[in-house]
Amino acid sequence: MSTPHILILGAGSIGLRHGRNLTSLGARVSGMDPRQDRREAFANEFSCFAFEDMDTALRAGGLDGVAVCSPTRFHVEQCLPALEAGLPVLLEKPVAKTLAEAEVLAAAIQRTGTPLLLGYTWRWWPPLTKVRALLAQNTIGTIRHVEFTMSAHLEDWHPGEPLEEFFMSSAELGGGALLDESHWVDLMLWFFGMPETLSARVEKISDLDISSDDNVDMMIGFPNGLRANLHLDLYGRPHRKSIRFIGEGGSILWSEAPNQIAVCTEAGETWSEERFSCERNDMFMAVAREYLAVLGGGPVTTCTIDDGLGVMTLLEAARQSHADGRRIAFD
Repeated sequence: MSTPHILILGAGSIGLRHGRNLTSLGARVSGMDPRQDRREAFANEFSCFAFEDMDTALRAGGLDGVAVCSPTRFHVEQCLPALEAGLPVLLEKPVAKTLAEAEVLAAAIQRTGTPLLLGYTWRWWPPLTKVRALLAQNTIGTIRHVEFTMSAHLEDWHPGEPLEEFFMSSAELGGGALLDESHWVDLMLWFFGMPETLSARVEKISDLDISSDDNVDMMIGFPNGLRANLHLDLYGRPHRKSIRFIGEGGSILWSEAPNQIAVCTEAGETWSEERFSCERNDMFMAVAREYLAVLGGGPVTTCTIDDGLGVMTLLEAARQSHADGRRIAFD
């Protein structure tokens, strides 16, 4: 495939990012967005056609793949016709609003045999790949406790865009901390697999003028005595993304800012630090390269629909735990 042609559904910030990355790697793109201003901006930047609806774009033909970058509410309904048409899909996370919707999509992938690459992009982040290797090497002994933290004030995400126009503000569109920041649930599963138990609160507690949840706290129990706490919020300043692993032989601390891994294996505060120079777009570029390889006939390796189903299982359990006020046990 010399010049693959990819339809990007959703011409917002993430759609533009994927468009830039894919075209920089030699692909050709078209766009689709119901908003005229976004269609015009996309068409002008990439000198391409931008459609108002997906059906028209698919009927135009000449496509090799589809990247779904729309709000979560539309993920499954937009993936299904692409899969049926045999067009490999790059799907932004999360898979869907609910586990039931995600299972419909998984069944379609199995039925059609059309591949789907899921964009939990932190799996492609070199420092976290290094952390996973350190854990596999038993660098700090048996892991007993892990703390996942994502805290970032929503008004800082897209400066100049009113909150009411940002899908993250809308529960109906699938915004909110639980769904959109499920990156950290995915990383937890990537590191440790499925847990045994989960307790959670999923709430709107800040003064932000949004209908989606802005605070998530989970307590998770794994086999063999491993415990994890996960906190997500949309009101915190300064922003923080970090994971602390506490083992019987020491601790590992990963942070986004500073971009580093720190390891301590003694009682004192002597940390061995490794700084990284990678930039945020590097992981999106890595996703784009894997997706283009999939279009060329390669396998989906880094993040599959099964990975997404695992995340959705935990998100559903978190909602149930909050609603019922009880701990959820997994088979």
